[in-house]
Amino acid sequence: MNKYRIIFSPTGGTEKVANTMTKFWNEVKDIDLSKTDLDFSSISLTKEDIAVIAMPSFGGVAPQLALDRLAKMKGNQCKCVIVAVYGNRAYENTLVQMEDYAVKAGFHVIAAVSAVAEHSILHQYATGRPDENDDNQLTEFGNQILEKTGSGNESTPSILGNRPYKKSSAVLIPKANASCSGCGLCADKCPAGAIDRKKPGMTDKSKCISCMRCVAVCPKHARKVSGFMTAVAGMAIKKACSVRKECELFI
Repeated sequence: MNKYRIIFSPTGGTEKVANTMTKFWNEVKDIDLSKTDLDFSSISLTKEDIAVIAMPSFGGVAPQLALDRLAKMKGNQCKCVIVAVYGNRAYENTLVQMEDYAVKAGFHVIAAVSAVAEHSILHQYATGRPDENDDNQLTEFGNQILEKTGSGNESTPSILGNRPYKKSSAVLIPKANASCSGCGLCADKCPAGAIDRKKPGMTDKSKCISCMRCVAVCPKHARKVSGFMTAVAGMAIKKACSVRKECELFI
């Protein structure tokens, strides 16, 4: 049995969650859904394998870019656990959406997890998460999932969420300021190919998914979103984020 982490993690929070869940899994292979040069249609798994498929929740849904790349893979009834990572507001339809796309790709869903990580834009929410308590929960979740796999139980759990999914759009587009050195790292790392390496100060609004990777990787801290828009967004979700949400396991 091969073990995989299939991850879309622009700013690292989702990767932390997936790594913690698989802390005691041996020899786990990584498949990075943020890569623009990877032929996802060439990736084929088997029924004997198990995979953790982890994505962030953007406004209550999964990034369409990541879902489309997942859908190109050949799951061949590989057992999987889907993981939605959100910034302590709500994951809404993310898990059921991921479930549908995983099934479309031929995966067999045997578990699902919701987990909290520091908000990728509004860092005052879920600051420092996943924390020690999250780590303990997620590690135990990973152990329970492996136990289920070993028991031969391949039942699909009931997962929270609604269909049809809500629509989400990129409304906070990062821009470069005068500190930009033109190094092009943001363009190289952008999962959506929304930044031209020759003109890294510009962002293609039609491609940007507001994942904030360009902000996270900029060595000059030159890329930012509108302070006014960030403040408005922060106030809009303040109430929803005021109570600590805990990780959940559906198994």
